[in-house]
Parts: sequence; C-alpha cells; structure tokens
Amino acid sequence: MTTTTRKTSRIVAAVLTIATLIGMVFVIGSTSAKTVDAATDKVSVYSSNIYFTKYGARTYEVFIQTNDSAADQQVYVHYNYMNDMAWQDTEASLYTTLSDGSKIWRAVFSSFNTKYAVKLVANGVTYWDNNNGKDYNGTETVVKAPVASQRLGYQYYTLGGFRINAVLQNYGYNKEVFVRYTTNGWNSYSDVALTYNNTNEDGTETWTTTINDNLNVLQAGDFQYAICYRVNGTEYWANNFGSNYDRSFYIYQ
Repeated sequence: MTTTTRKTSRIVAAVLTIATLIGMVFVIGSTSAKTVDAATDKVSVYSSNIYFTKYGARTYEVFIQTNDSAADQQVYVHYNYMNDMAWQDTEASLYTTLSDGSKIWRAVFSSFNTKYAVKLVANGVTYWDNNNGKDYNGTETVVKAPVASQRLGYQYYTLGGFRINAVLQNYGYNKEVFVRYTTNGWNSYSDVALTYNNTNEDGTETWTTTINDNLNVLQAGDFQYAICYRVNGTEYWANNFGSNYDRSFYIYQ
C-alpha cells in the first residue's frame, strides 16, 4: 500500500468517525427534545390540591394544562388506587380556556396511594407528564403557576374565621401576598395580608392567613375572594381562572 493510499484511508476513517459521532448527537438530541415536548409543551400539571377523606384515603383535585390544536382531545389522570392494584385512569373535564389558547382541565379522584401522572390523547397520539419519569408523589400541593389557592379539607373555618393558604413560586425574596375578598358582590372589598409559613420540597412557598370576619357573612353566598402575589414589580393573581373563589371551594367532597 502506498503512502498516499494509507493517508487516504486514514482520512476516510476519520470522516466516517466524525459522521458517526454527529449522527449520535442528532439521535440523542432528537430523543431528548421529543421527551421534553411531550412532557411540557403538550400537557402538564398546572396545580393540584390534596385534602383528606374518610378511612385514610386522600382526595386529589388536579388542574391540567394542554397546548394542542387537535379537535379530538381526552385528558386523564393515571393513578394507582392502592399498592399491588392495577393503575387506572380518571378522565378530566374541560374547566376553562386561557387567553393564550391553552386549555385547563380538572379531575377529582380518591386514592390510598400517592403516585399519579397525567396524559393527553390528541388525535390518537398520547402525551405524558409523569414528573420526568418519577411520577407525582401526591403528598404535597403541586403548583407550576405563579400562585394558586389551596383547599384545606375539613379546615373550612377556624377560630371564627376563614383559613386560606396560597402556594407560590419563589420569584424573589421581597414579595407581598394578600387576599382580596368581598361579601357584597364587589361593591366593596377588603385586603388581608398573608404571611410566610414554610418552603416546600419543590422550592415553592406556602403563605397563609385567616379572615376574621363575621362567620355568618363568610358563609353567605356572596362571599368571594382572590389572591394577589406582588414581586419584582409584577402582580400575579390566583382567581379561579377569572371566576374567583367562593365558600364552595372549601366544601368537603
């Protein structure tokens, strides 16, 4: 074999090696992008609440956000009711459509176990949000929105007042969180500050307050409220997607 031939062979081998590596990068990148797209762009948990029911079972309220233009869509929570039992689905119902065109779905289910995931079936294609393969453990409130109001189960009223929790993303140390409520159809309203309670495992914060108003007034049908979170010059509202919260948000189910 001549020197020229040996050089040519080495060059060809090097080119093939580089081409193979580039191909591997493209394959890996495509797989990762597809996984991320399925988990975050098409369907994701928007927020979830937990409250306890009888005999130790937990009742979950899960809000799910979808971004897909398909006319045929079904959204489910996939969960395990109890260890050693087959996983099952509960179908979510359409709750509202946001200004950006994405949809919010709501599912309520009870389970003795603590794992679940959500899925979207659009035109026969299934997309998952399973918390990056770990599933949601179901032991705390999940909030991917800037702020959400938390259901408290049996604790509707405490010490003659109305207990409210808010779970929010920690966008900055200096922040202001308050509840705005009315008892007369928003002819007038009052603001009550929430105070920091704790930091959750996922980095979100829980803030809480009790509205110490007349208990009969708070139980009336015209009691409504929303939560405002001010940070870095921006306001975020948790207002039940524009419908506001009322006393029925705390009714035991």
